[in-house]
Amino acid sequence: MRYTWPKTKLCRREGINLFGTEKYDLSQSKRAPLRGRKSSEFGVQLRKKQLAKRMFGLSEKQFLSYYTKAQKSHAEGTTWEKMLRFLELRLDNIIYRASFARTRMQARQFTNHAHFKLNGVKVSIPSISLKVGDVIELRDKLKESPLYKGLLEELEEYSKQNKGKVSRCNWIDVDPKNLKITITALPTTEDFEQVIDVQKIVEFYSK
Repeated sequence: MRYTWPKTKLCRREGINLFGTEKYDLSQSKRAPLRGRKSSEFGVQLRKKQLAKRMFGLSEKQFLSYYTKAQKSHAEGTTWEKMLRFLELRLDNIIYRASFARTRMQARQFTNHAHFKLNGVKVSIPSISLKVGDVIELRDKLKESPLYKGLLEELEEYSKQNKGKVSRCNWIDVDPKNLKITITALPTTEDFEQVIDVQKIVEFYSK
């Protein structure tokens, strides 16, 4: 089951802003992060696993499946590198990374409601794994909606401030005029969420 308690409490439990928006910025909160007693090594590993799982909004079963998939994969890299790469290549995460949604939660909602096409075909599965060359595009009937008109203005303004660059990720190309995302490369260790300690997660599941 996914965590359904108040999300601010979730952030306080993990000690960081898990969702990226100002609403969950702990530096603006008068309440201190939740602290338990000093953790054992197993406790540290558990917390690191919970942090990553909650950041990506996954159930325990879903999260464990990515570890298992990484273990079995013959791609280059360590288990933890492959695991994070699989997480980054989820459709909902890419929509979030391309700034087409403010949070991963919102990106998942947009995907569930079939706002996007993948390589020309309407999709509604957030967990679809993408590859280099894949193209995500907002469906035509949504391009005039107030929600995405505001997004278009934000992307164009960001582009002006950053000399034409729109994407905040080196492995994603964003076309703000057509609201289109292209996967140009596989994410590397420099592109991963730096607050996630996947080595501890691998150690947790390896026991």
